[in-house]
Amino acid sequence: MDDERPRRSRRVDRDPPRSRGPGRRAVILAAAAAALGGAGYLAHEDLERWWWRMPGKQRDRTPGAVDHPGAEWVPASEENYHRADRPYDWEIDKVVIHMVQGSYDVALKVFQDPEHGAAAHYVVRAEDGHVAQMIRELDIGHHAGNLDYNRRSIGIEHEGFVDRPENFSDAMYRSSAKLTAGICARYDIPVDRDHLLAHHEVPGADHTDPGPHWDWDRYLDLVREAVAKR
Repeated sequence: MDDERPRRSRRVDRDPPRSRGPGRRAVILAAAAAALGGAGYLAHEDLERWWWRMPGKQRDRTPGAVDHPGAEWVPASEENYHRADRPYDWEIDKVVIHMVQGSYDVALKVFQDPEHGAAAHYVVRAEDGHVAQMIRELDIGHHAGNLDYNRRSIGIEHEGFVDRPENFSDAMYRSSAKLTAGICARYDIPVDRDHLLAHHEVPGADHTDPGPHWDWDRYLDLVREAVAKR
């Protein structure tokens, strides 16, 4: 790891403000909707997704901004994810839970290594539940080992080892649950085991994390509690 200290974000990025008048995108979408709406070929939401898949289209970004309030921005290598404009190009409907099989610092280091080839959006520290965001939620992290699931999910890594339940601290569970609750609220993801997955449950995955000691009943209860408090 290099000597540069990770940068802490001072703000949470929000959607860009709407323009005062109809822009080129709005005009094109309105015309397309008018032309195709009668035939029922494309809904307006589908046209929005189509627009953001066009080459060269990308949402405004604020350097160092985070999606989860209080997270520390520690950028992953750009070789370990690719830029997108989710949920406008790909729907986000899953959260994948990972275990580092190592320390928090090791996770940050390998996700910043361009040779590693993978990175999750977030890393949660065991000791105090501190959260590092390494990839923006609108971008696609290489974390699940399945292209379709990568496109549709947000990955959360947790410090520790699958066979050491003593690593699964209360602070980590609660912090991660609050993080997942925010993700579910932002993208209208149901809080259930069909949408909150273990890494080993991803089709084609060759990993075992977060392992048999991860308390899913407790975790889902904490996520639901955090959702109710929002």
